[in-house]
Amino acid sequence: MKTSAAIGAMALFLAACSEVAPPPAPPARLVRTLKVGAGDTAINGVDRSYSGEVRARVETTLGFRVAGKIAERRVDVGQAVRAGQVLARLDPADSALQLTQAEAQLALATADLARYRDLRAKNFISASALDARETAFKAAEAQARLARNQAGYTTLTAERNGVVSQVLAEAGQVVGAGQAVFRLAPDGEREVAISIPESEIGAFKPGQVAKVSFWATAGTKGMPASGRLREISPMADPMTRTFAARISLQDADPLLPLGMTATVRFPTGSGDAPVLVVPLTAIFQQGDQPAVWIVGADNTASLRVVSIAAYTDAGAVVSGGLAPGEQIVAAGVHLVAAGEKLRVVPQATRR
Repeated sequence: MKTSAAIGAMALFLAACSEVAPPPAPPARLVRTLKVGAGDTAINGVDRSYSGEVRARVETTLGFRVAGKIAERRVDVGQAVRAGQVLARLDPADSALQLTQAEAQLALATADLARYRDLRAKNFISASALDARETAFKAAEAQARLARNQAGYTTLTAERNGVVSQVLAEAGQVVGAGQAVFRLAPDGEREVAISIPESEIGAFKPGQVAKVSFWATAGTKGMPASGRLREISPMADPMTRTFAARISLQDADPLLPLGMTATVRFPTGSGDAPVLVVPLTAIFQQGDQPAVWIVGADNTASLRVVSIAAYTDAGAVVSGGLAPGEQIVAAGVHLVAAGEKLRVVPQATRR
């Protein structure tokens, strides 16, 4: 009996040892969070900011009115010029020969006309013969005037005070009539040229108010300046896929240096309701609705739908669904499940 009892106890012991221990519970997921607070993420307006450069409202392309070889270029890029100042000259040899020929033809026509008038007065020729000489004289006279004008067109002068913004031809180069040689930015109204990404172009329309600040403040009076969006290009640049836009400056110095780097800001928020900016990585797309993962006081994740006013380089502008002080998952949102316990790695308030 003792032997049977011993065998039975040993069998029970071996059965207990053969049981597999249950697997340990998986550790809580480690996530990086962001606390949306009363810092720079909770403001009454979020600015869209773009870099640009100062340009003249109107830029004039200058070229010779006749063809020829450039003999002299007198100005360089960035040089200030005055109205009437000589910018470049063409080789005058060909124009001088054409003028000499035209003047010789005019002298011959003048002498012929005088003789024919004398013959007509003596009734030796018909009236039609005199009319032909009258016509030939007028044609020669017009040709001579044209040659004189063209001889003057070999000198290119500035029509207005301004700055040479671009040189498009050099001395020794043969250019055609009307070919661009210089680009002149006249003194006067200044604008800021910016490029708007195609993903944001729908948020803009002409007339929008903008604030313009300049990286260099030397020589800029009363800066930053107020401006308005004057125009937006209807076609995107084929290389950068951005739309060119111009910001007209109000009460700006008309001699503001061209090419100066500027920052243009467009307010996108208004009113008293706070507008929050969160990282794009914190947005979880639930169908057609954007949402964020809220981390509760017990570190449990819950999904909440939010309203996005705009997507910018700084992040997503949240206009509804969040309140200052709440904690959200800042990255890895596609790995989180509703009701899941999380291990939080706090992150400083986003700025």
